[in-house]
This record gives sequence, C-alpha cells and structure tokens, in this order.
Amino acid sequence: MDTKKLVAEFVGTFTLIFIGAGAGAVSGDLVAVALAHGFVIVGLAYAFGDLSGLHINPAVTVGLWAGGKVDTTTAVSYIVTQLVGGVAGAAVLAFVLGGTSSGLGATTLAATVTPVQGLVIEIILTFLLVNTIYHAAVSGKAGDMAPVAIGLTLIFCILMGGPLTGASLNPARTLGPAILTGNFANIWLYFIGPPLGAVLAALLHNYVLRPVGRVKGKK
Repeated sequence: MDTKKLVAEFVGTFTLIFIGAGAGAVSGDLVAVALAHGFVIVGLAYAFGDLSGLHINPAVTVGLWAGGKVDTTTAVSYIVTQLVGGVAGAAVLAFVLGGTSSGLGATTLAATVTPVQGLVIEIILTFLLVNTIYHAAVSGKAGDMAPVAIGLTLIFCILMGGPLTGASLNPARTLGPAILTGNFANIWLYFIGPPLGAVLAALLHNYVLRPVGRVKGKK
C-alpha cells in the first residue's frame, strides 16, 4: 500500500472532523456546518484527489469497493486510516476547545426522530452523496468540476439532514466525537446506514445507470 495514499486519507479525514465537526461545536449554525463540510471536500479533493481519490469516509470506500473501483486490501487500509483520522481530529478539536462541553459537533438524533427513521435518512443521504461521486467523478463526466459537485451534494444533504440526524453520512465523522464525548447513543445506525446507502449507489450505477456497453471494471 502506498503510504502517500494513507497519509492523504488520514489528513483528509482529520480535517473533515476538525473543521466540519468544529463548525458545529463552535457555532452550531446549520449553514456554517454544511458549508464547512462541503468546502473541506472541494479544497482537499483538489489537493489530494490524485493521491488517494480522497474518500475520507468509510462509507464512500465501501461504495467504491462494492462497485469494483478499489480492491479489498486498499479498502480495509483506507477504512482503518479514516477511522483513526476521525478520532484524531476529534481529539485535537477537544484540546483546542478546552474540553468536550461543546459536544464536539457529535451526530445525534433529534428528539422527534426514531432510530429507524434516522437509519433511513442516513441511507438516503449517503446514497445521494455516493451517487454523485460515481456519476461526476468515477465516470469522469464532470472532469475538474467533480469536487465541486461532490461538495455541493454534501452541503445540501447536511442542510436537510443536519437537524434530524446530524447528517453524518460517514462513520468516521460520527466515531471521533462519540469516543471523545462518550456518547454512543444510536451509534449503530451511523455505521450501518451510510455503507448501505453507498452500496445501493454503486449497484444503481453499475447495473442500471451506467452507459450501455461498459464492462464492470473497464472504461
């Protein structure tokens, strides 16, 4: 495994949690949180996309693995690195904020949302994100604008889902703040929903929406 790829995934996931969750911890403003996450994706995709593809999300990695875009060894290495990066980002965030009283932007369910409803929301939102990754980036359709399309998709997903589930779409985004705050309530749905949504997006791309004549694994 190329060390550069793992470093890119670590730094990228660290930044997503430090900046994205940090925006939630510092201001709590939904638009600020959505923009912070989206801008991180856009900026770092241009910086590191050529190194690792900038997955910075275990669900994205699972989705690309399910679609035959990354091998199993790479997928496992990425996922472990992303989870570690997420915890590191939350730990440094807790340090600079002087503790965890802010909640560190943890992704939690609204009082009116049941765990099953939360699961469905996370599945749908992650499906939309990975669908954009497949059709804008993997397909090459959007060219150099793919990071913008992906960042915008994450923004609109957070604008809708943020008040309901925290709009994680990313197990690493949930794990870091959960460990540092000790709040593991309903954490299972954030580890099941996003990967399921990602796999559904991969299946839709490969077996329904991919241009006729393309063979899996080939351009």
